[in-house]
Amino acid sequence: RKLGYLMLLVLFSNCSASLKASYSRLSKPEKTWIFFHPFKAKKAYAISMETERVKDSVKALNVIGNDNNGGQLDAFKHSYWMARLTQGIGRRAALSLGNAHEKGNYQSFKKRRLEDGFLPDKPSTDMDLHNNQVGITIGKQFNNDSKHKIVDIIIDSIHEGKMRILLKDKTGHFMDCDHKKVPLDSLKGKWNTKKCLVPSDIKLIEVFTIP
Repeated sequence: RKLGYLMLLVLFSNCSASLKASYSRLSKPEKTWIFFHPFKAKKAYAISMETERVKDSVKALNVIGNDNNGGQLDAFKHSYWMARLTQGIGRRAALSLGNAHEKGNYQSFKKRRLEDGFLPDKPSTDMDLHNNQVGITIGKQFNNDSKHKIVDIIIDSIHEGKMRILLKDKTGHFMDCDHKKVPLDSLKGKWNTKKCLVPSDIKLIEVFTIP
């Protein structure tokens, strides 16, 4: 254990202020992951920053919309992150970091801390875990391919329904699996909500056609 702390000290003593600030915002499960993977942490950080840049670029192309809260863009971000982590630090380390991130989301929920501006819940976490696994599979299968090809593969996978998203109507309102609006009050401060997980090729539904 002392060796682990020593490696962390060496790792972060030469880090930029932005990396140190990012570390301070991590959840306990994510910090634990860094403790056990100190030499992979910098690479994981670089890939995480890359993921945000690539997500913004894909958003600007408008090939999968701009919904980063349960939509196709959200699915893209998680799958791309895991695919590139698998390429960069290996499948097991990528999987354990993804799981640590989702455990951190549950802690954020309990502390009412937002993730990307939204309070996490169980359907959102289930969506992320599924898309993480698809991303890991892509990263393993195309381990030596460029990040540009990874982008194309993930976008194709989204259009083929291999990812998962949360069902919404055309106004962006969450729907349950009976195609009924989920009341906003039922989402406040709840972990188990009635948001509906669906394949990523599902189109936004016309709510006025639902009786």
